Amino acid sequence: MAEPVQTPHAFPTRIFSGIQPSGGLTLGNYLGALKRFVEKQDEGIETVYCLVDMHAITVWQDPVRLRQQTREAAAGFIAAGIDPARSILFNQSQVHAHAELAWIFNCVARMGWMSRMTQFKDKAGKNSENVSLGLFAYPALMAADILAYKATHVPVGEDQKQHLELCRDIAAKFNNDFGVNFFPITEPVIEGAGTRVMSLRDGTKKMSKSDPSDQSRINLTDDADMIAKKIKKAKTDAEPLPSELDGLADRPEARNLVNIYAALAGMTPAEVVREHAGSQFGSFKPALADLAVSVMSPITTEMNRLMQDVTEIDRILGAGAERADAIARPIVNDVYDIVGMIRSR
Repeated sequence: MAEPVQTPHAFPTRIFSGIQPSGGLTLGNYLGALKRFVEKQDEGIETVYCLVDMHAITVWQDPVRLRQQTREAAAGFIAAGIDPARSILFNQSQVHAHAELAWIFNCVARMGWMSRMTQFKDKAGKNSENVSLGLFAYPALMAADILAYKATHVPVGEDQKQHLELCRDIAAKFNNDFGVNFFPITEPVIEGAGTRVMSLRDGTKKMSKSDPSDQSRINLTDDADMIAKKIKKAKTDAEPLPSELDGLADRPEARNLVNIYAALAGMTPAEVVREHAGSQFGSFKPALADLAVSVMSPITTEMNRLMQDVTEIDRILGAGAERADAIARPIVNDVYDIVGMIRSR
């Protein structure tokens, strides 16, 4: 077996991102991720998108429901405009490189790094002794997801920046420990008005599929009537919309609806408030509802059509996994060589 060779300093541009298939996709997933994923396809950059089902089982999942949600998430990606011929779309567990590289990274990352992850503290709460080891260690798996493809850029929300910083730390430590320039120091991609979509019931909390209240979010499976009803009931305040964005500084619910409108319309939030300056929410909400329905209903209709043939969804995920494995397997094999593993078969 030949000795590993250091890779060139320059890495080809490649985007990786993943979404957990635990719970349905929401408007927040669409505006904060899927919409931008689709746009990246037209930028001449290799795009790798993953349904991270291994991350999902850090908390217990019903196996039947997990398969259903994974297929539904895949349908959501495709319905939103992800083309499996132009992007690689697959579910994580079908590419073994993720789990293999995660173990290597478990041995590179430090306990102190993991214990500082605020999302673990938030999810575990006072029950940290009883949560799964996977919930504690999953940032190493997240790093493996990214670096198994030597991804140079990752679209992330603000809440995931800490995990990407850990990925960068792991890559730098691996390179330093073994005297190689093997992994890129991945850059975050954070852009757009809809990057962080907030709850319809509390403008200070992120819109989440795990929120107990279904009224807090718009699901990609919601029909037109449900979308309109949820926006109509969204929490707001009694003040009209200002003419300048600064007027929303202490109005989180109002700012959230303006941001959603801007992201759906392809406008900036400043343009939205100028256009609707002085409007009460009694008139702004119906305009937002009409806009949301016009954008989201075709996606919901296409998702429903795709879910009528789960065999085809599984075929797409399998084909994507083969393409993903073709990239990741040589990278992980090189990692084994670098760290001193014997590969004689």
